[in-house]
Order: sequence, then C-alpha cells, then structure tokens
Amino acid sequence: MSFFYKNISALLSLFIVVSVLFGCESNFKEVHKNDYSEFVPSGDADHVNLKYTDSGKVKSILVSTKMLDYANVDFAFTEFPKGVDVTIYDNNGKKTFIRSNYAVSYKQTSIIDLQGKVKITSEAGQILETEQLFFDQKNQWFYTEKKFKLTDAANSSTGQGIDFSKDFKTINSQRIQGEIESKE
Repeated sequence: MSFFYKNISALLSLFIVVSVLFGCESNFKEVHKNDYSEFVPSGDADHVNLKYTDSGKVKSILVSTKMLDYANVDFAFTEFPKGVDVTIYDNNGKKTFIRSNYAVSYKQTSIIDLQGKVKITSEAGQILETEQLFFDQKNQWFYTEKKFKLTDAANSSTGQGIDFSKDFKTINSQRIQGEIESKE
C-alpha cells in the first residue's frame, strides 16, 4: 500500500510541476506579446531617385535601390540599407559625388551617417575615402573620426579624423601623414 501512495504522490507532484510550467509558459507569452512593439518602417521604396530643389535650382540628387522610412518612431530616421549615390550641387553648379554602402538620415538632427566604403569625389578631382562619414545638412559640413585617405591631382595623404566643407574649400584634419600643398 505504501508503494501505491508513493506512486500517486509522485504522479500528483509531477502533474503539479507540469501544470505550473505550462501555466508560466502561457503567461510568459502573453507578457511578451503585451511588451512587444513592432519595429517596422512606415514607408518602403525600391529604386529611389530623389531630387532636392531650392528656389527652382536642383541642390542634390539621391539615388538608392532601397529606402526604409521610420517616421513612426520617436527618433525618426530614413535608412538606405543598400547604399546611396548622391550628387550635391553648389551655387555655381559644381558637383560633389558621394557613394556609400549604407546610409541613415536622422530627421531631428539633420545628420546623415554614411557607412561602408564611403567615397566622395569633387568635380576638381579631390577624392576622400573612409569607412564612416557624417554629413551635417544644416551646416553643409562633413566629418569623421575614422581613418581616411585624401587624394588630389598632386598629393595623397592618410590620417585619422577629418572635417571639411562640402566643396572641399576648408579642410581640418587630425593625425595626418603625407604631403599636402598649401597656398598660404
């Protein structure tokens, strides 16, 4: 008889443990479902060709194969997961070409984060290459703390940390190596 009670007691204990585990699993799924907020873009576009104009003049053209717009989140941003090709025009119509493998544009700060084989080429032939570069749209200013290579017709230099105007007229660099010709 004692063997019978032990088996029933063990079976009853097992039943209680299984019930508690399944009850917790069900409750965990409900809690997880309530706490989960979907992070999906409010807009999704393929083969984008955006032209920004001001006073009837084209200021920039952005081309990308994929654009995801996250305007529905607190810190809204637009993502270009397959990269961008951008052409910026100055007031005289001179062009600056920008290419990167990935880009994010933050709406509140007007900062664009370019990543992955970033290459900027001016119409005058200056080329800057780096792995990450930020563009401040309000001040029309580029900057990075990453390693870079700057090349023009006469010189080539490398360094880490640089900031410059969109037309390459003003360049400030840190830890630079190579020859640079100055007009001063």
